Amino acid sequence: MMFVLIIGYVWAVWTIAKNVVKQTENKFAEDMLKIKENYQNLIEKRAEIHKGREQLEEEATKIFILYEMTREIAKNFNEHDAFEVFKGKLRENIPFEECRLLDVFDQDVESLKKLPDYLVFTLQDKERTIGYLAVKRVSELDKEKIVILGHQFALALRRIRLYQEIERLATTDSLTEVYTRRYILTRLEEELRRSKLRKMELSILMIDVDYFKTFNDRYGHLTGDQMLLEIAAIIKLNIREIDIVGRYGGEEFCVLLPDTSTEGAKYVAERIRSAVQTTSIKIYDATVNTTVSIGVACYPQHGQSLEELMERADWALYRAKKNGRNSVCSFGVYDK
Repeated sequence: MMFVLIIGYVWAVWTIAKNVVKQTENKFAEDMLKIKENYQNLIEKRAEIHKGREQLEEEATKIFILYEMTREIAKNFNEHDAFEVFKGKLRENIPFEECRLLDVFDQDVESLKKLPDYLVFTLQDKERTIGYLAVKRVSELDKEKIVILGHQFALALRRIRLYQEIERLATTDSLTEVYTRRYILTRLEEELRRSKLRKMELSILMIDVDYFKTFNDRYGHLTGDQMLLEIAAIIKLNIREIDIVGRYGGEEFCVLLPDTSTEGAKYVAERIRSAVQTTSIKIYDATVNTTVSIGVACYPQHGQSLEELMERADWALYRAKKNGRNSVCSFGVYDK
């Protein structure tokens, strides 16, 4: 009987021990599973953090590129120089074969859009197209960068053109579309300094429309304004690109002729006088003819300072009018 009890006791202990071991193993397996899950979560979180850091670094790089490009472009008020800065920054960050800036009227735009090698990005000023960027052989991954940088360049281009328009309005006579008196005097000072430094001659033409007051009284101020606009256009057609023409006041114009002698200035003045005389000016429903008188002064023969040259060119103009108008007179020539 005792033996049976012992066997029963041993069996009970063994069963209990077996259950305890099994429970322990199950608990250990559960703990290991949780540890694996936690470890996997940590790996995933680490990957997310790494990815997030890469995204932040990428965004920071984009912002830095934009900042650097904007800062460099802001130093320029010329479209060509600004584009060269943009192209340089683009090349530092994106491999491409060619980058071109096209205006809105460029005939190549539509043909380039059809070529698979080109990405043509439209530069917008609010709702108006102000140009195009054509970039050749750029990868799909880099196209987003071009779009971002392109938008920034469009803003810079808009700022440059706004500055140029403000500068043009500040220096251009609104009626005749030639330079203002203030600007022409500023340029005369600059050209005079340059002429002295390089030992070159510099000539000035003072041009006055003959009998303009009479014409104004007869036809009205609107017709007179149109005549001034037409005469300004004639003057511009008969001078060089390096010459500078401005409206000096009322019906008077002033022309600066760099590196031009008295004889050369008289030749240009005569060409302008003849062109005005022989041109029939159509104003609204009327066709009219007019003439101009021109005074000539030259540095260094007729004066050393701005004041002297302007005074003597004005004196020569007075003599041209005194001689019967529709004539050219240089300083120091007293016609009888």
